[in-house]
Amino acid sequence: MTSPRISRFPYPAGSDGRRRLGYGADYNPEQWPREVWEEDVRLMREAGVNIVSLAIFSWARIQPTADTWDFEWLDEVMDLLHAGGIGVDLATATASPPPWLTTAHPDILPVTATGETLWPGARQHWRPTSPVFRTHALRLVRELATRYAGHPALVAWHVNNELGCHNVYDYSDDAAHAFRTWLLRRYTTLEALNHAWGTAFWSQRYSDWDQILPPRLAASHPNPTQQLDFKRFSSAALKDHLLAEREVLRELTPDVPVTTNFMVMGGTKGMDYADWADSGAIDFVANDHYVTPGPQDRDELSFAANLTSGIAGHRPWFLMEHSTSGVNWQPVNLAKKPGELARDSLLHVAHGADAVCFFQWRQSAAGAEKYHSAMVPHAGSDSELFRSVAELGRTLEALAPIAGAGREPGRVAVLFDWDSWWTSEHDSHPTSRLDYHREALDWYSALLRLGIRADVVPAHRTDLSSYDVVIAPVLHVVPQPFGKALTRYVEGGGHLVTTYFSGVVDENDHIWLGGYPGALRELLGIRIEEFGPLLDGATVDLDNETTGSLWTDRITVTGPDVEVLARYRSGTYASRPAITRCTTGHGSAAYVSTRLGAEGLAALLPDLLAPAGVTSELPDEARGAVELTVRRDADSRYLFLVNRSDVPVPLPGVTGELLVGPATEGGLVLPPRDVAVLRQPAP
Repeated sequence: MTSPRISRFPYPAGSDGRRRLGYGADYNPEQWPREVWEEDVRLMREAGVNIVSLAIFSWARIQPTADTWDFEWLDEVMDLLHAGGIGVDLATATASPPPWLTTAHPDILPVTATGETLWPGARQHWRPTSPVFRTHALRLVRELATRYAGHPALVAWHVNNELGCHNVYDYSDDAAHAFRTWLLRRYTTLEALNHAWGTAFWSQRYSDWDQILPPRLAASHPNPTQQLDFKRFSSAALKDHLLAEREVLRELTPDVPVTTNFMVMGGTKGMDYADWADSGAIDFVANDHYVTPGPQDRDELSFAANLTSGIAGHRPWFLMEHSTSGVNWQPVNLAKKPGELARDSLLHVAHGADAVCFFQWRQSAAGAEKYHSAMVPHAGSDSELFRSVAELGRTLEALAPIAGAGREPGRVAVLFDWDSWWTSEHDSHPTSRLDYHREALDWYSALLRLGIRADVVPAHRTDLSSYDVVIAPVLHVVPQPFGKALTRYVEGGGHLVTTYFSGVVDENDHIWLGGYPGALRELLGIRIEEFGPLLDGATVDLDNETTGSLWTDRITVTGPDVEVLARYRSGTYASRPAITRCTTGHGSAAYVSTRLGAEGLAALLPDLLAPAGVTSELPDEARGAVELTVRRDADSRYLFLVNRSDVPVPLPGVTGELLVGPATEGGLVLPPRDVAVLRQPAP
């Protein structure tokens, strides 16, 4: 297991030289006339802005034609920002190719699985594997890095933008060639590839590398391991582009840290960000996150920020984008309620963000995102929204002491695995209704309801021994070494919890034979001969008063030390075990064979956590309503208490120096949607 190679964070330098939290936005001055720029800098200073991301979509402005360059406007903006004490996270501007490039070279445009070309007119209309695009993109990067290497405003480089947001899967001939090259590195021989892909099935055996294609539209279901490897390759192709831009930047500006903005949020799953962070491609993790309204929206925000912290190895990271209020791309774009702008922002800070930035600084007057909120709305600075923005700036200034503090781990880990996410949702499975992210989020929601601090961490690089309880929802892909690591964890005193459709396949999506859950069968002390997926709307009752959906298993207990925690009361498998726990060594391994949802899991979790003695650190009155997260440095612990509800919540017995929050007598009471930050001495 490895740890991320995160090395440098771009703290904006204050006049006193001390660290402070970053605060700002994407800044797009090219959308506005010159007379607006000085007003922008004045308002930025008023709001407490100290860093902006610049030139993200400026390629056509910087390079108007293949042979001309226009840097004068960017020089002026860089100088204005520096004079205003505002640092610049300068983008390489390669996210959206200009019209002259796509007109001259339409072969850089992505191609869908059905053979359709994705044409210009939006953004990210480029193939990650196109040699022509790479040549032009790196030329632009070199020009930018050469010109601004010594500029005093430059504090970080921002490679491309949201890599893979719209072009993660390209099925072009360039992609086919690059896919074969990637496969050759992975398997070395066609014999090894044919074995991994199981090409004896349906007469798919390859006799030449040139016969291999991406999983384009086929007459029936494409080869499942081909699909998995194409997902791995597509993530790696984007990472390769990131590395290519980074190499130019490190050559010309070795002292300037490099990042790109991840999208750890919701169903964005095409990019294995843990792999990107481990590769050394970036110097610090940055993330974009947008809330999708729904019953678990606050939980998902916390889950995403928590996972981002896990990807960053619990080191500080950069919130590159979120919204001040409504967005423009959801079916219904709701404005945020009073207090939510600050609460959303500070929850990211609670999970380790040392910078809080928005898309964007000034709300656009034209274009596809003109209804997306910004720090300066269409109404201007004389608005409630801008006053909230300025208030948040003052709050972040008050939180300057936490800059550089890491996130204190909890006692519980929720494992997150991209291979299992990709593979468990393939076609030709027992059910097409399985939702990996939703199951992981449900477990996290249940922990939040119980007021228990937990970490969301990438599965295969995590030191499991540091956690008392490890929850691995739908851990579908279990290579043999990882299965052995989980066994050692349990034998050493750890407590593992896993679920339906876990341990079923190896890294090549081959079934572990002998009965399910395959690689975890002996550890769990159970054997399953046949799955029992449920039809839409069907449910089963358990004798612990919970209700299951989506999935059931026909479990046979095989181990001598297996305790049945719950049985099915209804359904095909009535009276059979539904939830089991096997004692092994000094630890235990539990199995949950149906989807219980957040409410059912909250009812079950106390039993699963009891062997480890894990309970909430919050007073009873606050559990479920308040989220507790802790950051710490050598001298202090910083307790973030976030009111997730729309009512006041008392926090009796919670003490410390109040850095942010309501000053009260007789005990802390959190107003609706409010946040308190307390400092305690480190033990």
